[in-house]
Amino acid sequence: MEQMRQALEHRSVLPDGRFVTFREFSMEEDVERLYTWMHKEHVIPFWQLNLPWDTFLSHVDRSINDAHQRMWIGVIENVPMSYWETYEAKDDIIGRYYDAAAHDKGIHLLFGPESYLGRGLAEPMVEQMLNVIYQDEKVEKVLAEPDIENKKMIHVFLKCGFQPVKPIDLPDKTGLLMVHYHRRGGENIDS
Repeated sequence: MEQMRQALEHRSVLPDGRFVTFREFSMEEDVERLYTWMHKEHVIPFWQLNLPWDTFLSHVDRSINDAHQRMWIGVIENVPMSYWETYEAKDDIIGRYYDAAAHDKGIHLLFGPESYLGRGLAEPMVEQMLNVIYQDEKVEKVLAEPDIENKKMIHVFLKCGFQPVKPIDLPDKTGLLMVHYHRRGGENIDS
């Protein structure tokens, strides 16, 4: 199990010299932490998963068993501090809004503890997660669809090289569809 876990971890160094690790979400280790994070005031408006415990457990169980996505915990210097989802765009609801290629991925994230907010960590961590995603050489694009009201996250994605495409009306929010190109620059997604 430990060898398998090692294969699912990605470790790199942030610009400030601290180590960041992305590891697979573990129901046993992480579900209570994620429940707490989803009930934080800075998370609720953008995730809307401040659910009762049993409902939340059912949601996470469905998510962890959903083959089109992977759940990650971002760890800085051995302290879990962020939650990430990467997903197959063609199999996600986002695939209804653009013609997803077979290997296009998407990304969602949140920082849990307030002590990590406003410290300039989002940009380098998004860049590190992009490095993780692009380890699969078939991936050419990564999508994001931050809430159109989440100006901070939109700013972070822009600084990381994502390009805005268009606002999209999703069931739980109006998002800004954004795309990051790995090998080819300046292309447009069919709107």
